[in-house]
Amino acid sequence: MSGFRLAEFLSPRPQHPLWELVRQAGVSDVVAILRGGEQEQRMFAALAGRRATDLPTGDTAPWSEASIARDQATFAKEGFSVVAIEDTVPMDRIRLGLPGRDREIDAVVQQLDAMGNLGIGVLCYNWMAVSSWSRTAINIATRGGALVTGFQHSVAAARPELPHPQVDRETMWEALSYFLDAVIPAAERAGVRLGMHPDDPPIPQLRGVPRIMGSADAFRQLLAISQSRANGITFCQGNFALMDADVPSLIHEFGDRIPFVHFRNVRGTASDFVETFHDDGQLDMAACLRAYRDIGFDGPLRPDHVPTMAGESNDRPGYETLGRLFALGYIQGLRHAIEG
Repeated sequence: MSGFRLAEFLSPRPQHPLWELVRQAGVSDVVAILRGGEQEQRMFAALAGRRATDLPTGDTAPWSEASIARDQATFAKEGFSVVAIEDTVPMDRIRLGLPGRDREIDAVVQQLDAMGNLGIGVLCYNWMAVSSWSRTAINIATRGGALVTGFQHSVAAARPELPHPQVDRETMWEALSYFLDAVIPAAERAGVRLGMHPDDPPIPQLRGVPRIMGSADAFRQLLAISQSRANGITFCQGNFALMDADVPSLIHEFGDRIPFVHFRNVRGTASDFVETFHDDGQLDMAACLRAYRDIGFDGPLRPDHVPTMAGESNDRPGYETLGRLFALGYIQGLRHAIEG
């Protein structure tokens, strides 16, 4: 079937029976993280990135060609192809415009070169400094007693500020332009497309730390910094829905600047929302899928932030197994209904 490449988000540390079940669900494309990259470090905790002086170098660095090739081989042994990487070097010095950022940028370029040599065409990154995606609850009961994550700004605001250098939004925009000027030529050379992930949740600051990628206009500004197709968007539907945007219209607007999709549903607003089953939120998921078809999207699309279902531990909120399988089946069904 033509169109997007249905993928799953997996760590290169083999997880059975999850890997077997994903393959049995008909999925062989993987969006990977790095062993020891920023995403793995921050996946389930608000951790600051390592200092630039702590960046490993050479073949042992998680973003080196040798390390990524090792992980690619691990996936291939189980029948998977890596189509994107959703992880980077620690980038907080880059995001905050701090001394030492050029060393981190050099490591990003190393990763881009490695991905190009290995045929991995999409790198997802974000501009969430100091912390990653944030939730204030991880065990909210939803349909049938399944558990989902949620966010309430009033709860987050009552928590202590995160330790961070004093920086304003303008500085973060300047830092983003500096970064793109440095890495877009490398991405073009490598044949790798960058996909900026929205702030999650899309609010102007989180626990004292400014955030700049929380509106449709912010993404228009991002795309205007560089017209290169290497400068693109990870279109995380849940976050764009929380921006009070017409999501199918945005998909049409951004068009071929979308190299990667997080197919996800939510209910609420940016300041007060819950995750949902893919068929139970405020987005018209079929309309979104039709919009991807209309723009000719053929990149990786993966389900994101699924409920924890009966019998599961909720040790990995948003990423347990049964909700993933439900989401994969739901997406496959929508795809067949829309594409015929």
